[in-house]
Parts: sequence; C-alpha cells; structure tokens
Amino acid sequence: MSVIKVNQIQTANGVIMANLNSSGANIGFQLASSLAPAFSAYSSGGTSVATATVTKLAFDTKIFDTANCYNTTNYRFTPNVAGYYMFNAVTRFGSMTASQCYARIYKNGSTFNQGGGGGVSSGYVWPTANWLVYMNGTTDYVEAYAYQTSGTTQSADYTDYYQFTGALIRSA
Repeated sequence: MSVIKVNQIQTANGVIMANLNSSGANIGFQLASSLAPAFSAYSSGGTSVATATVTKLAFDTKIFDTANCYNTTNYRFTPNVAGYYMFNAVTRFGSMTASQCYARIYKNGSTFNQGGGGGVSSGYVWPTANWLVYMNGTTDYVEAYAYQTSGTTQSADYTDYYQFTGALIRSA
C-alpha cells in the first residue's frame, strides 16, 4: 500500500487548490479565478441594428472579468478552461411597432441560441437569450447579436439592461 502525505495541493503554477488539516480533513478548496472564468460586460453607447440585419452587439465595458477572457475590442468571450458555461445576453429596443426582435448567442460564429419574439405592438422590449453550453477552453468563443424587423434602424441600448454575461458552471 502506498501513502501520500500532504497538507496542501497546488497546481503546477502554484495555485492552492486544497488545504488539509493535521487529521487529513479538507478545510477548504480554493478555486483560483483563472480556473473559474466569469465575466459581465455592457455597452457604453449602444449598437445600431438595421432592420432585418443580424448585428453583433458592442459590449465594450467590463463590469468584471475574473480570468481576462472577455475581449472588449471584438466583444468576444474565449474561456481558458474547458467546461460547461452559462451565458446570458440582454438588449433593449425602444419605439418598436409591429415587429420582431431577438437577442442571439453565437458560438464560433454561428447562432446557437435565440431569445425574444414577435408581435411587439409598441414601446420598449428587452429580448433575452440564455444558454448552457460546453466550451473547449482553447478555441471556442461566444458573442452576442441582435436582430429586429421594425422597418427602421433601432438602437440596442440602455446600460442597466443591456448586458452580456457568462460563467463556468462545471469544469469538463
């Protein structure tokens, strides 16, 4: 029988993953932020969305980004840890009449989830898309888009509601 005696478990780069007391009981796991990517971003100025045109939303301001995986230049999240992530994209359109509007979440350049709907009669609408998806932690990325059919260009805006968020739910 082999025995390994330790009071601390670390990753190769020195991140403490677990501390054990003298009797061997786990006294706490520490998951470093670099191992649990999460982000929240909003738009500082909104995005113009032409009618019947899928448009990438410009979430250019970070609220937080625990592992520096969200890019405010190309508005893209590329996690560095493989696992299952929950994403949420919310936008707001104003002065909509008899139209359809959607928030969309794209993975690797293709639509994966869409939220919103049709039949908006008038006023403000907040289309929302939510999605739980596996990300490989190296090349997979997600982005948020919007679509509307009002007949005119609309501004997707309002920073209190116009956000793109994501977080690791479970590693692979």
